[in-house]
Amino acid sequence: MSTANHVLAVNNDLPIRTAGPVHSGKVRSVYWLTDADSKRLIAEKGYDLRDNSPLAVMVISDRISAFDCIWHGEGGLHGVPGKGAALNAIANHWFSRFREQGLADSHIVDIPHPFVWIVQKARPVMIEAIARQYITGSMWRAYANGEREFCGIQLPDGLKANQSLPELLITPSTKGILRGIPGVPEADDVNVDRASIEANYQAFNFSSVADIHRYETLLQEGFAVISSDLAAINQVFVDTKFEFGYVTNAKGEEKLIYMDEVGTPDSSRIWDAQALRNGQIVENSKEGFRQFLLKHFPDPDILLNKNRMPEREALARDNALPLSAIQDISDTYTGIAAAITGKSIQLSDNPKAEIVDILNDKYGLIL
Repeated sequence: MSTANHVLAVNNDLPIRTAGPVHSGKVRSVYWLTDADSKRLIAEKGYDLRDNSPLAVMVISDRISAFDCIWHGEGGLHGVPGKGAALNAIANHWFSRFREQGLADSHIVDIPHPFVWIVQKARPVMIEAIARQYITGSMWRAYANGEREFCGIQLPDGLKANQSLPELLITPSTKGILRGIPGVPEADDVNVDRASIEANYQAFNFSSVADIHRYETLLQEGFAVISSDLAAINQVFVDTKFEFGYVTNAKGEEKLIYMDEVGTPDSSRIWDAQALRNGQIVENSKEGFRQFLLKHFPDPDILLNKNRMPEREALARDNALPLSAIQDISDTYTGIAAAITGKSIQLSDNPKAEIVDILNDKYGLIL
């Protein structure tokens, strides 16, 4: 196991000059730059943005989240070696492939370091666009319990676990809590059907009804690109989450773009194709870690039942996972990243110092 020195566990304490507080999520931290720095970088670097576009430095970490909790390993290991760099490398690869295929741009305007993106501020579409080619996970659990309608889509009887679906299904859910939309519960991550999105497109932050079809097209075409490329390396693209938003380019034109990350082990399920042909499921994504947790603890209902969130948080806080489990995650993430990108993930001896040096020397953003 690589030492904790190779892990970037805390990523919200970098001395980056910002316009406000750092926003720290489960895995990434976002540093919104001052107006002056944003304008300067747009001019110096030639980014295709309006000169008053807000920019942010987005720094990934090696933290591992699952079931809405952050987990840690024995010996004070608070991350997974190689995980952050692997996630960024995979997302960078797919965003590049999308541009090559003429699909859409992403929120990323520059990549100073394997852990770092410079991103443009986007107006997010308030749905998580989920696409499924196989029935597994939460969809299978619901189906096995008798549900047949998902986001307005009717599934036939007789489907088996982990079976390929008749067609790619788009099953969107809400991103954040949306209020005042008829028939849509005021809660995060609830399924919505296309009719609700169309009838309330402005509440979901779409600029037009036509853009609903546009996002579906970008989702389907992006899924097809990743699925085809993964098949070429004997992997199966099972399901994924995409996110979308709007930005304005230097000409003042608004455009719909890909956001967040795409096709990564955190946002997708990826299966080994040879194992699947032999009737086995071998995960090359975070789902393998989720399955480990469900088997590791004697009461898996704590992890699956949202009403037991305090117990779940205590479980994650009070239990250091075996280093062998952390190494398995590291091997999965770095292995699939190398297979997808054709380049091995190099562990940094001091990622935080490297980031500070680059952002100071080449971008002038360090205090």
